[in-house]
Amino acid sequence: MTVSEHCRCIILGSGPAGLTAAIYAARGQLDPLVITGSQPGGQLTGTTEIENFPGFPEGIDGNELMDRMRRQAERFGACFFDGNATSVDLGQRPFRVHIDDRSATCDTLIIATGATPRKLGLEGEVDLYGRGVSVCATCDGFFYRGKQVVVVGGGDTAMEDAVFLTRFAEKVRVVHRRDSLRASPPMQKRAFENDKIEFIWNSAVEKILTDDSGVTGLLLKNLKDGTTTEMACDGLFVAIGHDPNTGLFADQVELTADGFIVTTDGVITSVPGVFAAGDVQDALYRQAITAAGSGCRAAMAAERYLEQLGED
Repeated sequence: MTVSEHCRCIILGSGPAGLTAAIYAARGQLDPLVITGSQPGGQLTGTTEIENFPGFPEGIDGNELMDRMRRQAERFGACFFDGNATSVDLGQRPFRVHIDDRSATCDTLIIATGATPRKLGLEGEVDLYGRGVSVCATCDGFFYRGKQVVVVGGGDTAMEDAVFLTRFAEKVRVVHRRDSLRASPPMQKRAFENDKIEFIWNSAVEKILTDDSGVTGLLLKNLKDGTTTEMACDGLFVAIGHDPNTGLFADQVELTADGFIVTTDGVITSVPGVFAAGDVQDALYRQAITAAGSGCRAAMAAERYLEQLGED
């Protein structure tokens, strides 16, 4: 990419939302430029096996799926720049995107920068993704059939994950820092009434215990008296929320109180010509297939926006 290059469409992010948007935008003759971001391929590149993406009955490695989607977008003419957008100017069209000391302008912008799961900050936590540590019960619950797992968190997501995991796991223990939950009353009721769920209050995970195969247990600290205990388990699900990657867009597009991009019709932001897709605007589902679907919608919306302006 050269300085001050102009594009009909720039896509920020290269996860399922960004790459699907690239496929559709390229097929729609928008000649999209994809700025891949700090993690090309998005969160799925940290997933060893995806079993719930349609079309892959035997499952598929996350890196392979993202590589296939990127090659498909390239086949239709999408261009890629492996780097990070450092700032954006959405005050007027054409919009300007800065990437370090370079910049490009565009007629339409699709934001697909995703969201980052909050971490516990424990040693080896990220390295154990796919080997006993997960941030997505819907994605990985199936792998814990007949096993014992721990969910950390006290909000709706944690309760949803705990209840979901009881479909597979023999036992689900919820570890929470307080002696009461932040989850909504209906979600609390579902969790409390489930015989497979046990609550461990006023406690935090101090250390993840492992062997060569992955997670074997946890070291828990009681936050009331400071005592520690070891607890065996096969998996740890961290459910303490996600932070949308919207720092670049503060005061430029409308955001929710939690920082997610506000959209109408699923993908249309408060700035005409700017669209959002995937986890950056989806605080509820956060699945690869829903992100891909919104990427498709964002690209088609961008194409229609230009048509209405007579810029097709």
